[in-house]
Amino acid sequence: MLMVKKEDNDSSHTKQKKTMASLFTPSPTTTSSSGDTIYVAAVPLKAAAGPPQLIMSMAYSLNISNLQHFMVLIKPSSPIRQEVLVFDFQPRNPESIEAAISLLSGNLIPGVVLQRRLKNVPRQRCWMVGSSKGNDAMEMAMEFNKSWETDLRVGFHDCRHYTNELVQHLTGEMQIVERLPRS
Repeated sequence: MLMVKKEDNDSSHTKQKKTMASLFTPSPTTTSSSGDTIYVAAVPLKAAAGPPQLIMSMAYSLNISNLQHFMVLIKPSSPIRQEVLVFDFQPRNPESIEAAISLLSGNLIPGVVLQRRLKNVPRQRCWMVGSSKGNDAMEMAMEFNKSWETDLRVGFHDCRHYTNELVQHLTGEMQIVERLPRS
């Protein structure tokens, strides 16, 4: 069994954070107000077993890059400890064969904007973007979501576009997904 001293683990985590900070620096337009803190997180795309998983494997073998799902996280600035809010845009039925086929074909499929809560900001594959322009980022995000077109088309109107536009609405940062570290 491998044992790591807490001090070593903490310093390793601190070094990792410093390295990430040097890889991704928000633009000078990032606000430093007392608004809510905005993050972007990424997770690998997954598919259900069977045909959807086969199609995803084909996409990987065709070298379709960056098969990731992006989300916007809002950490309220309130001194009272609150949960982190997560907003994302995905297919209505993400594990269906239709969603997997649309990845390759570019067909429109029904999408949905989701909102959920996390206890904490993830430690991996999550980047702080900055502070929201307004005092209530959750309210700003909900207003934004009312006007978001929910027909999803991979590569043209998907989670990357949603993340970029919501982050721009909340912080003024433009094209944030393209500026994230590739790892």
